[in-house]
Amino acid sequence: MSGGPDPLPVRIPPPKDLAALQLEWTEFRDRRDGMIHAMSGGLWLHRHLWFGKRLAHLVSCDEERLLAWGRRVGLPDERLQYHPLKDPRDGVRRDAWHWDLGGSYLPLPR
Repeated sequence: MSGGPDPLPVRIPPPKDLAALQLEWTEFRDRRDGMIHAMSGGLWLHRHLWFGKRLAHLVSCDEERLLAWGRRVGLPDERLQYHPLKDPRDGVRRDAWHWDLGGSYLPLPR
């Protein structure tokens, strides 16, 4: 442990394709429906507030599909986060990934 200050987070440049931010994902009123969609390989956009800041997770069990979406909009691959989730249909924990989206990367509501 160096005892020095924490490094500053890497700044991500603005999205390279604003139109692509609006493609492929689906939002659901019911969280369970969104989870099932993500568990089936779809892209589920889940909006939330974090300390009063509007953010979203883009969630799926299809890592390659999430990576492709991220590359189109300009997100670095290493920002994709692994987080296993419990499938609401059978209770089995499955591999899942998500992008944390905020600021200029937060898609507009449809």
